[in-house]
Amino acid sequence: MLDKASALIDIRGVCRSFPKGSGEELLVLEKVDLTIRSGEIVGLLGRSGSGKSTLLRIIAGLVAPSSGQATCRGETIIGPPNGVAMVFQSFALFPWLTVLQNVELGLEALGVDATERRTRALAAIDLIGLDGFESAYPKELSGGMRQRVGFARALVVHPDLLLMDEPFSALDVLTAETLRTDLIDLWMEGRLPIKSILMVTHNIEEAVLMCDRILVFSSNPGRVAAEIKVELTHPRNRLDPHFRQLVDSIYARMTQRAEPKAPAIEGIPGSGVGMTLHHASSNVLSGLIETLAGAPYHGHADLPVLASQLQLEADEILHLGESLQLLRFAQLSEGDLMLTEAGKRFANLETDARKRLFAEHLVTYVPVMGLIRRVLDERPSHTAPAARFRNELEDYMSEDYADETLKTVVSWGRYAELFAYDEQSETFSLENPGGESA
Repeated sequence: MLDKASALIDIRGVCRSFPKGSGEELLVLEKVDLTIRSGEIVGLLGRSGSGKSTLLRIIAGLVAPSSGQATCRGETIIGPPNGVAMVFQSFALFPWLTVLQNVELGLEALGVDATERRTRALAAIDLIGLDGFESAYPKELSGGMRQRVGFARALVVHPDLLLMDEPFSALDVLTAETLRTDLIDLWMEGRLPIKSILMVTHNIEEAVLMCDRILVFSSNPGRVAAEIKVELTHPRNRLDPHFRQLVDSIYARMTQRAEPKAPAIEGIPGSGVGMTLHHASSNVLSGLIETLAGAPYHGHADLPVLASQLQLEADEILHLGESLQLLRFAQLSEGDLMLTEAGKRFANLETDARKRLFAEHLVTYVPVMGLIRRVLDERPSHTAPAARFRNELEDYMSEDYADETLKTVVSWGRYAELFAYDEQSETFSLENPGGESA
């Protein structure tokens, strides 16, 4: 291992927490170690909410760590460090400025004179494939072209380290693939004026396609669960058996169950009232069960194959699989998704029978559902404000996750006809729950 002095970025024992609604702290990153050296593309791969973007912002000097040490070339990062530039998920362009003016902004902030600004900006625009569009405004450009402007704006300052926060996720599949390929070609040809790239992604194939090293993050809190070296030569072929094997192994790693820190329901960690529910439409879950039950899967699917067929990213297919696992309609393990006997039964039932089975599993296996139904049954009015349950959820999670969990609760509960929900008054009730799903 190289010594710290040779590192562009060195992260040691970094933790970061944010206040929850209850006033307590929500730990997002826990004891993260990371070193970035010259000449490599490093990927931070993990689920949404695993703290990847927070770590990127710590390195960019936009967020300070709660504890631990973050250094750039041996100096503690306090504010944006010199030699680091960032490309965001959103295009983040000023709509009233032309392409050339947008690209010149960083140089202007550095005090570069107008003549050199223009020369360097035109060179960056040409490098990234936008020659001829210098005087265009963002509204005149496609999504892919706008993101190219974002790359040119970051590259024009000649940073040592380029940070990328899911830069391709807002683009359509073909545009994203073209931009990835162009970027890798420029990197391999030595034409990018940078020394290293650190990118955040939850797309497993993207990480394997682009990166020399992949750090797999676990969630709640975010920590480095594994470091994987990708020793495939560029250009990489998605159909190469070694490529597919690596993708499969990462899927398997990301579906391994962590050891629970507290007693869990039937071996599923974190499944108490305070468990975050990521929103998944009951219609999508039903469709996934039907897909799994039919040919060619017959109840057992390899996640990468299933994700490819359904055109879903790893993050999306894992959330859906975990929802089915929570409901005991499927088992998620070692990169495979397998229907349980209850899942197979669900696939063969008519609509009303499906709803009854869904309701039974919700009350039995989703504690917050059981809590809501129990409160409604016990109260003389058979009503309860959403705030009563939101406050309890915020004792365990952030406000945003509490809102997403409640959104999921309402969606699933309505489908199962467990209760009604009035959006205006934000009130749960037992008043004609079946009428809302008709």
